[in-house]
Amino acid sequence: MARLPRLTLPGYPHHVILRGNNRQLIFKDNADRQAFLALLVGHCQNHQVDLHAFVLMDNHVHALVTPQADKALSTMMQHVGRSYGRYFNQRHGRTGTLWEGRFRSALIQTDRYFLACMVYIDLNPVRAGMVAQPLDHPWSSHAHYVGARQDSWLVPHPLYWALGNTPFARERAYADLVQSGINENEKQVLTSSALGGWALGEDDFTKGLQPLTSRRVHKTKAGRPASGQTQI
Repeated sequence: MARLPRLTLPGYPHHVILRGNNRQLIFKDNADRQAFLALLVGHCQNHQVDLHAFVLMDNHVHALVTPQADKALSTMMQHVGRSYGRYFNQRHGRTGTLWEGRFRSALIQTDRYFLACMVYIDLNPVRAGMVAQPLDHPWSSHAHYVGARQDSWLVPHPLYWALGNTPFARERAYADLVQSGINENEKQVLTSSALGGWALGEDDFTKGLQPLTSRRVHKTKAGRPASGQTQI
């Protein structure tokens, strides 16, 4: 079965996952992490993609981004994947692919899932048992949003700015969101939508997206289409 074209639309946030082939390590030390982050930041800026949040795990990466132009997300990620793959192979004396195919992504409904996705990203190292608290993991955007570090290249979303009238109020409110966590359903749909490439949002949101793209925006139910209907 031919794979579906990627669902990306400018101006909408996208949850992106990039995984190592066969779950292999994609970072062996902090020099690797710094090299990848520099490429991610640089290519986001070069290709009109706002980088809102990220986390570097041992064998995969999550990012929350908003492309500002058609094909900006795919172009940016292709440059990051190829450049880092060459760097990693040369530095560590290896050959072959580093990545598990192409990156995965889901276009998400901003008001419903944006902040939940940020929290999901921040809590990834905690869920994996790498650290006890998100702030203990330096390779994520969490420290920036709670005021422990300044990353000028991150692009805070208006929903983050709306959390408070002062930097301290926003940082405190966001820290409280992360402390509260997300529920199991939100965690599952954030993961499955990105891995499946489907839009994540309420019915009215996904219905409103469909006229903007020729690509199907949500997964159809299993089975044959009803008589007189065309499967798309």
